Amino acid sequence: MRVTERTNFDTVRDSIQRSKQRMENLQMQSSTLKKINTPSDDPVSSAKVLEMRTEKVNNDQFQGNAKMAQMVLQNTDHALSELSDIVVRAKEIALGQSSKASSNENTRLGVAEEVTQLFQQAVATANRRIGEKYIFAGFKTDKPAVDPEGRYMGDDGQQMVEIAKDVFISSNLPGIEAFNTNPKSSSDAPGVYNSSGRTLASSTGLGMTLDQSGRDNVNVFDEIQNLRISLLTGDLDGIRNTLDRFDQAQGKLIAARAKVGSRLQGVESTSQAIERHNLTNAQLSSALEDADMSQVVSDLAKEETVYKSALASSQKLIQPTLLDFLK
Repeated sequence: MRVTERTNFDTVRDSIQRSKQRMENLQMQSSTLKKINTPSDDPVSSAKVLEMRTEKVNNDQFQGNAKMAQMVLQNTDHALSELSDIVVRAKEIALGQSSKASSNENTRLGVAEEVTQLFQQAVATANRRIGEKYIFAGFKTDKPAVDPEGRYMGDDGQQMVEIAKDVFISSNLPGIEAFNTNPKSSSDAPGVYNSSGRTLASSTGLGMTLDQSGRDNVNVFDEIQNLRISLLTGDLDGIRNTLDRFDQAQGKLIAARAKVGSRLQGVESTSQAIERHNLTNAQLSSALEDADMSQVVSDLAKEETVYKSALASSQKLIQPTLLDFLK
């Protein structure tokens, strides 16, 4: 087969171009520290890297959701702790004023003022906000959870937050559950009857109610008001009756704190799992994408030698032409 000059030129040109292309790729890896700079460098690894980057973006959003939920739950726990302290103090007052031997009309009138302050503190704590949102109001976060009389103005909405893929957690605790021992039998407004019980008395709107099983509902604000009224009227039986009900309210607040604490633990555990997953993905992405610099430098030096050899051999491969003899 006859080898033409055109064939020699094409062979030399293609050899030099391939060598220059490999050198360019190695120089790009050296400058970017990445062995995958375009999808064509390694389609399979590029797809995996892009998938892990997408997961990283999603996980960052989940982490942001978790931090917001954690902040709301922490503030909820602090507020429940303050309400618990208020109930404990109210019980101490009731215990100290429950008999004629330990109290008289003047002392009862004196501590009634402190009970009034406790009630106002309880209302302020129940209306705790984060920014402009009331944390105990359910879905009605733009309005106070309770009014100045202690009536609950919110609903029983649970604000679900996605803290991981297909993992949702309630970031709030509606006040209807926190302020009542038997929220299913409590009325949402004065004079409103529900399917689970009938209203017996309502000084604050949630009132004392009975469900079908005969269990009465204890409301924190009602009991503080009942104690204040009993102190002002000198009703010792009424004062003593609040003792057991304060215990029930305290037990409910403790149970509510336990529920919030379990949610906080779940949020923290999920966040830690996401952080570990991000770390694993970062390590895998680095193994697929990052260049081995020692190997790159070695290959670059080798390719430079190949390129110089190609240039040198091209001089021997291309035969002299008639013009070379005429010079």
